[in-house]
Amino acid sequence: MRLIIAALAVAAIAVSVWRLEADRAGLEITPLAVEGDTPATLYLRDGGGPAPVVVIAHGFAGSRPLMEPFALTLAQAGYVVASFDFEGHGRNPRPLSGDVDSLEGTTRLLMDETARVARAALAHPRADGRLVYLGHSMASDIVVRQALAEPAGDAVVAISMFSGAVTAEDPANLLVIAGQWEARLAEEALRAVRMVDPEARAFQTLGDPAAGTGRRAVIAPNVEHVGVLYAPVSLAEARAWLDASFGRESDGPVPVRGGWIVLLLASVVALGWPLARALPPGPAPAPVPRGRFLWAALLPAVVVPLALWPTEIQVLPVLVADYLALHLGLYGLIVLGILGWGGHLRGAFPARVWWIAGGVALFGIAVLGGALDRYVANFFPHAGRAAVMAGLALGAVPFMLGEALLTGGGTDRLLRVLVARGAFLASLMGAVALDFAGLMFLLIILPVIVLFFALFGTMSGWVGRRTGLPAAGGIGLGLVLAWALGVTFPMFAVG
Repeated sequence: MRLIIAALAVAAIAVSVWRLEADRAGLEITPLAVEGDTPATLYLRDGGGPAPVVVIAHGFAGSRPLMEPFALTLAQAGYVVASFDFEGHGRNPRPLSGDVDSLEGTTRLLMDETARVARAALAHPRADGRLVYLGHSMASDIVVRQALAEPAGDAVVAISMFSGAVTAEDPANLLVIAGQWEARLAEEALRAVRMVDPEARAFQTLGDPAAGTGRRAVIAPNVEHVGVLYAPVSLAEARAWLDASFGRESDGPVPVRGGWIVLLLASVVALGWPLARALPPGPAPAPVPRGRFLWAALLPAVVVPLALWPTEIQVLPVLVADYLALHLGLYGLIVLGILGWGGHLRGAFPARVWWIAGGVALFGIAVLGGALDRYVANFFPHAGRAAVMAGLALGAVPFMLGEALLTGGGTDRLLRVLVARGAFLASLMGAVALDFAGLMFLLIILPVIVLFFALFGTMSGWVGRRTGLPAAGGIGLGLVLAWALGVTFPMFAVG
């Protein structure tokens, strides 16, 4: 069975990669040199002629791979496409700076960076002088405002848009796309067209895109804030809007990448099962008695938010990273202290724990992380994030180690696992409730933590059940969690 599962997983990985790489066929994908140190990528169709430039900008905590469905779709349609990482994001080494509450602060700096990318792309020999700005979420406001500045945009595609700069006249040729499941942003999309016609509906074109007076709102069905980037409706509508604006014609299907990415990630996770079964077997650890389990699961959920409530520290150049490292570390130390008091740490750290933990970390970062980096979002950072990941590891490793030992590394009952992990998520929400203004961005982390538990926690359970060594999975996953959090959130200038 182990060999069969391994063979099926490898086959599914190969098919998924083949299908995803096929979307790049016929394209020249090269670095684009931009003034300053903004990392950017240029997408060109082989043998194409002069065409409008499309500058693609990602949202908060995003990066270039997340926007690649649009880059590939529009490049295959013959457009000159430039995608880049904003400062503080992805592989951009420059931290996010400026006053986030002022239009002349961070917004202006991001607009200037977008303009530099646009000028670099417009200087390419294949650029015909016409320019499109396409942005998602945070970048929707940036591209709307930049389209009204220099170099000005001939068309704008704003995805999951929120922007106070939209009027009944500006920007010209505005297409707004939102997901059906992001209700407030779907309402914002309709509001943009109803500035022009109070009776306007979704999928109705107002004005004439070819004359520079078009406006349209699209609600992509059954998708949310990230799924809207992969929805075929979103991709087809963006391509059709630009074709209508510039008198071009595109045919052929748009790339359907979401399903193949899900299959790829599921197959990589599934590959972890036969690899775990290849480890030396060991007896399951004795479960923690119910009373001590409840103390260890629930006490830190109450104590940690209250203990850290008045704490203010800013050392790591990532938003709320300092608090999160403290929260994770104190939480884990309390759990480990309660377990150690009851003698549950004896025998938990034989020599083989360390090489198994290293294998878990290597698989999570290099294998699963490699798939994420290539097809979903940046996972391999620039060197400037090393200190952030090291700081987060000081908290993440004790937390994941305590969680693994408390739940037997996957050998305990599902109800206990849900109680332990639910208590931790509740503690983060409690911290936000105590200091919403300072910690509101922890709410963005919650889905990352849930996804982490679902993917990496599953693999750790396989390791724990096979080896009887919960500490191996806990230490390995602590390193993976620190890495994942360290590369996900934007870097800010400290001081």
